[in-house]
Amino acid sequence: MPKTEMLHIRVEPEIKQMADQTFRSLGLTTADAVNVFLRKSIDAGGFPFAVRRRLSKETLEAMEEAWRLARDPNAKRYHSMEEIIAGLESDDDE
Repeated sequence: MPKTEMLHIRVEPEIKQMADQTFRSLGLTTADAVNVFLRKSIDAGGFPFAVRRRLSKETLEAMEEAWRLARDPNAKRYHSMEEIIAGLESDDDE
């Protein structure tokens, strides 16, 4: 059995160039860095760092509105789901 396996991946040329430069500055080849990543992933049982989705502008705006309403002492408050539904139904009547 060979001591290494060949791994073929596709990356954008600019990303590869920047990664090559980054790893070279650390005294590593990109292949060395991939091996480090794979080993760390195995040790961590997944990604060796947090992976998060980027939130859309719409989501960020909705979150900001929610925080603003939560801090607003004049904002309407509800204590049950029934109150929320009643409030929505009364808004429809207006």
